[in-house]
Amino acid sequence: MSSLIAVRIETDEGAVPLLAQMSYSVDDPYAVQADFSDGLTVLASWRFDRQMLAEGVHRPVGEGDATFRPHRGPSGDEVRIGLRNGGDGRGGHAVLFADAGALRGFLDRTYAVVGDGDEFLDLDKLLEEFLAR
Repeated sequence: MSSLIAVRIETDEGAVPLLAQMSYSVDDPYAVQADFSDGLTVLASWRFDRQMLAEGVHRPVGEGDATFRPHRGPSGDEVRIGLRNGGDGRGGHAVLFADAGALRGFLDRTYAVVGDGDEFLDLDKLLEEFLAR
């Protein structure tokens, strides 16, 4: 399942609109995949912990590479997403803002598929796939 959510990134020059393609799969029930694009090109892809993202709608959570917290924006309730990329040696950070209602709607649909606490990861299948590589 996936949803397209409008986000904006804050830069020194001002706000730039982007799209976030949020995806969820029962094959990885703990994660949400987020692909950020300008509408044509995927600029960055991130995997977020689903529970942490859900909590970030209501309270500040996260440290390190990804943080989430509620934010009151110009058009209503938002979620502030802080991203830091230090793994590639170049560093860098971004601050994005997503509509809280759209994000909650997406998360509600993921919890309708796999409820909170009902996540299951087939470790035997994962190990089999890993060893096949």
